[in-house]
Amino acid sequence: MASLMHAKPDRITAMKNIIVQVKREFPLYEEDTFICATANNCIGCPKKLLELVDSELSYWEHAMKRGVQPKFDEIRRFGKLCKNVKRGLVRNQIISA
Repeated sequence: MASLMHAKPDRITAMKNIIVQVKREFPLYEEDTFICATANNCIGCPKKLLELVDSELSYWEHAMKRGVQPKFDEIRRFGKLCKNVKRGLVRNQIISA
């Protein structure tokens, strides 16, 4: 019976899981996404959105390497930021839903 129950990840694992998913789904390091090609049709600047996610992602990677454990609200905020950025990227047809 105990094998059917799934343990929730600790806070560091939860944050690392979000980071892995963001790196897999977002075109963070593709040069095309850091050039504003849709100046007139832009719905929220994809370049700025990706830069924001990249800076948060880098911060948390380095912080966790130093032993900083994210708080629950920080994990929630980062997850919410990534969800909102993903919606912006979908609207701008940078990624598909």
